[in-house]
Amino acid sequence: MMSIFSIFDPMNSSFFSLNWLMMMIPILFLMNNYWLIFSRWSMLLMKMFLFINNELNIILKMKIFKIKFVSIFFMITLINFMGLFSFVFTSSSHMTMNFSLALTFWVSFMLMGWIFNFNHMLAHQVPLGTPNILMPFMVLIELISNLIRPGTLSIRLTANMIAGHLLLTLISNNGNKLMFLFSAILILMQTLLMMLELSVAFIQAYVFMILLSLYSQEI
Repeated sequence: MMSIFSIFDPMNSSFFSLNWLMMMIPILFLMNNYWLIFSRWSMLLMKMFLFINNELNIILKMKIFKIKFVSIFFMITLINFMGLFSFVFTSSSHMTMNFSLALTFWVSFMLMGWIFNFNHMLAHQVPLGTPNILMPFMVLIELISNLIRPGTLSIRLTANMIAGHLLLTLISNNGNKLMFLFSAILILMQTLLMMLELSVAFIQAYVFMILLSLYSQEI
C-alpha cells in the first residue's frame, strides 16, 4: 500500500523537493508557442480562453476580476495535464498546494467583503424570509458553511487527482502477470481511463474556478 502512495511523495532531497519545480515545466513549453507562433496549439488555447471568458461574463458583475480566474483555470489545468505524464509529479494532488491556493482566495474575499461591504455580508448570514426562531441556527449554519469552503475546494481537487492516479497505478501493477489477451484488455482499460483522467484534469480546474468566482460574488 505504501508503494502505491509513493507516487504522491514530493520529497527527493533533504533540503528542497525538486518535484515542485514540475509546476514550471508548462510555462517553458507554452510561452514560445503561444506568443511567437500562431499554431493549432495557440488556437486551442484561444478557444479555451473565449469559452472561460463567456462563462465568467454570466457570473461576474465586476469584469476586472476575470483575468484572475482565467489565470487560475489555466494554471490548474496545465498542472493536472502534466501530472498525466510518466515520472512527472502531480502537485495538484497535494493538500499543501490546493489548500494554500483556496485559503488565499477565501481570506482575500472575506477581508474585502467585511471591510468594504459590511452590511451586505452581515445580512447574507440570514436568508430572506427566515422565521425569527430559526435565525440563530441559520447564522450558525451559514458561518460553518462559509468556514469550510477552503477545505472543500482543496479536498475536491486533491481527491479527484489522487483517485485517478491510484486507479492507473493499481491496474498497471498487474500488467506483467497476465496473459496476452488479458493484457490487451488491460491496455484498452488504461486507455479509456487515461481519456477520463484527461477530462477530469479540465473539469476539476473548471469547477475550482467557477466556485471561486461564485464565492467572490457573495461579497
